[in-house]
Amino acid sequence: MDKGWAETRRSGLPWAAGEYELLRDQVRRFVKEEIKPHADRWEEDGFIPRPTLRRMGELGFFGIRYPAEYGGSEMDAVASTIFAEELGRSTYGGVGIATLVHTDMASPHVFNDGTKAQRARWMPGIISGEVITAVAITEPDAGSDVKAIRTRARRDGDSYVLDGEKLYITNGVHADLICVAAKTDPSAGANGISMFLVEKGTPGFSVARQLDKHGWRCSDTAELVFENCRIPAANILGAEGQGFYSIMGNFQNERLVLAAMAIGAAEAAIEMTLQWLRARKAFGGVLWDMQAIRERLAMLATKVEAGRQFLYATAWRMAADEDCMREVSMVKAFCGELVNEVMYSCVQFHGAMGFMRESPIERMARDARVLSIGGGATEVMLEVVASMS
Repeated sequence: MDKGWAETRRSGLPWAAGEYELLRDQVRRFVKEEIKPHADRWEEDGFIPRPTLRRMGELGFFGIRYPAEYGGSEMDAVASTIFAEELGRSTYGGVGIATLVHTDMASPHVFNDGTKAQRARWMPGIISGEVITAVAITEPDAGSDVKAIRTRARRDGDSYVLDGEKLYITNGVHADLICVAAKTDPSAGANGISMFLVEKGTPGFSVARQLDKHGWRCSDTAELVFENCRIPAANILGAEGQGFYSIMGNFQNERLVLAAMAIGAAEAAIEMTLQWLRARKAFGGVLWDMQAIRERLAMLATKVEAGRQFLYATAWRMAADEDCMREVSMVKAFCGELVNEVMYSCVQFHGAMGFMRESPIERMARDARVLSIGGGATEVMLEVVASMS
């Protein structure tokens, strides 16, 4: 595969009119040539091999929105949406989430809140794929309610000492650098949360276990433990007490790409099911001859297209630096629910084959289920919308 898109971006030349589609084409080719032939094995192994991640970095996929000085391409939220949609179309949700956690959920904390020295140290490796990141916020008793986290970070001279547990952390097993949320002042509520950089291998930091998930099987998900974990004071991200606002700010980006991933998966499922219906013989013809099935699939395709238009309209607003929290919450709720509606019907239309592990649609249905949960459950998203109405 050539490096045409990445080399064009890194040249510093103005964007070409069709550059978004060049990105889409290159991601689609990468999925076809370097993900789909191998991802069944990754599903069994429970992780994506490092050479594949480094290849993604080499092609420029990890630096879409980062500055050229670190090896990035200086694009925008629309480009990230395209990238996420095409990963969703791969039919392997685990590949999508492992990648997007690195590009759009964890590494933004390093870039947005890191010092010049922190950026210089970490961003080149993050963009090249040599350094894989994770973000550790969720705990056994704290999910969407970030203020309820219990992990502590105590200042001790030139160090901070972390104690606590994190749960459901994507990339947690194999990440080189983890952005960890901890309370520096438990009495200060939201103003008492800070973010820290913890490197793999730091004494006192351990992976308690790799979690066994319903879907997203080729992404590693972990329970992490911090026991008297001492890190340099210079590893704090941003000012002490500003972590909550960093987390809330990046949630918008996280939710946008998850919605894009959902739309991509729904598109792929409809295309796959259409091929099945046109080939599957039944009752003297094929299933596609049945009006009820045709019309139901057509309505699903209509909803997916409506969701896609809403998604990209929101991405354009984010790219223009407009306040679109309400729209992002809407699109995350809508697309997370829609992809599950699509998968339910597509499994149904596949009949018994849709229930077999050998069928891609069975895997896709499992992978889709968490898209109405992760990154902000539908109910939380709708509360955000209601509060802004």
